[in-house]
Amino acid sequence: MVSSEEYKIEDFNEWFNDIIFKAELADQRYNIKGFVVFRPWSVHSISLMYRLYEDKLNETGHQQVIMPTLIPEENFLKESEHVEGFTPEVFWVTEHGTEKFEQKYALRPTSETAFYFMFKYWLQSYKDLPMKTYQRANVFRYDSKATKPFIRGREFYWYETHNLFETIEDAEEQVLEDMQITEEMLHQEFGIPFIFFKRPQWDKFPGAINTYAADAIIPNGKVLQLPSTHLLGDKFTKTFEVKFKDKDEQVKYAFGTCYGPAISRIYGGMICVHGDKLGLRIPFDLAPVQVIITPLYFKGEDTEKVEKLCIEIAESLDKFGYKVKIDDQKEKSPKERFTFYEMKGVPVRIEIGPKDIFEGVATFFRRDLNEKYKVYLADIYDEIKKIKEEFITNLREQADKNFEEKIVTVTTYDDLKEVLEKDQVARVPLCSIDMDGKGCADDIKTDTKGGEVRGTRMDYEDVPEDDAICVVCGKKAGCMVYVGKSY
Repeated sequence: MVSSEEYKIEDFNEWFNDIIFKAELADQRYNIKGFVVFRPWSVHSISLMYRLYEDKLNETGHQQVIMPTLIPEENFLKESEHVEGFTPEVFWVTEHGTEKFEQKYALRPTSETAFYFMFKYWLQSYKDLPMKTYQRANVFRYDSKATKPFIRGREFYWYETHNLFETIEDAEEQVLEDMQITEEMLHQEFGIPFIFFKRPQWDKFPGAINTYAADAIIPNGKVLQLPSTHLLGDKFTKTFEVKFKDKDEQVKYAFGTCYGPAISRIYGGMICVHGDKLGLRIPFDLAPVQVIITPLYFKGEDTEKVEKLCIEIAESLDKFGYKVKIDDQKEKSPKERFTFYEMKGVPVRIEIGPKDIFEGVATFFRRDLNEKYKVYLADIYDEIKKIKEEFITNLREQADKNFEEKIVTVTTYDDLKEVLEKDQVARVPLCSIDMDGKGCADDIKTDTKGGEVRGTRMDYEDVPEDDAICVVCGKKAGCMVYVGKSY
């Protein structure tokens, strides 16, 4: 395999902005800031990602609903923490035509207050539990930070699950299931490595007991939050009077959870994590075009046989279910054609010229390894099948290696600052992620110009040494945390 350093992205921000435009993923010229038009090349992959996620949610017992886009202001006002957390970001609908509404209606920033309003009608008995629901929706938040296609917009596209349980223990089990779904989707299907963190108490979802979030690390060392799951306990059920009768006819409040995988953001994370100097690298199963066949044209050579063979190969691969395209642009050089589809992230290129027909071979280029080699014409279909099976594994293993290399364990404040200056993520001892540790986290954020305490790991028990002290205040360390700057 060619050294990964050869394909390393030098200026990630420039690369990202460039690839969005050149690969025709999104168009930012729509005349409302933060509202982006997604183009067919990205939408194809995003639609497949939606389908995979929906299959997994159905498989785990969730049932789909469709909720209104508008949420009455009175719903928001019922849950104080929730309204305080989201009100600054809410888009309000205040009138129709020239007439004002009696109350404002929010374009949903999230849907807890809509679901729980309905749950009080739907839940009657313990026999109705667990009640696991989800919807596919677009949500709206006026984020004041700089917007970026797929990563940070004022409208984004996600699934949100809202679930009710008889006990808090059942709700906690659902949080663990959400984490497992995230592993199967993000890591196994999309090849994105991450760590699931328990967020500090000062950084949890408004109205939640605890928040747990998956953080990926992109090539510039910045942290990108992907799906999060929230243990809501009985806060929303008490607010909205969501009750049920148990086996003993006692009336009780249910316990809730919610989970929000933003598919558009996950797509953004996927292109960040797998992209290289040549452009996109899209997992084989998600690629809009999986195989690009490039006939090679030379002056004085008979091109008819080349074109005929390319069509035969394309038709045969199409019958096997592969998404195939022939790039027969005679006005462009082979290099121009190669570069364009490498940039677009097409997994496999097959080149065929007159000499190849004579030798009975085709030249393959596979985008996961950036390798070029010859394949006998008789072996083309077996080779494509092999690449399909290996592709996501190779992307995942490369991403895992890059992910681990970005994490550095340190035990002093100066070392913590140095790690963040080098665009890495620091693993450090801290006094606490409860509210008594917020002062130390605030100091870190100020002194490192944006470094945030992401939380404690959920995949295994990561405890500090017996004699470890907080890198900020010097008190006995209560936990190991990860500190990184957000993208």
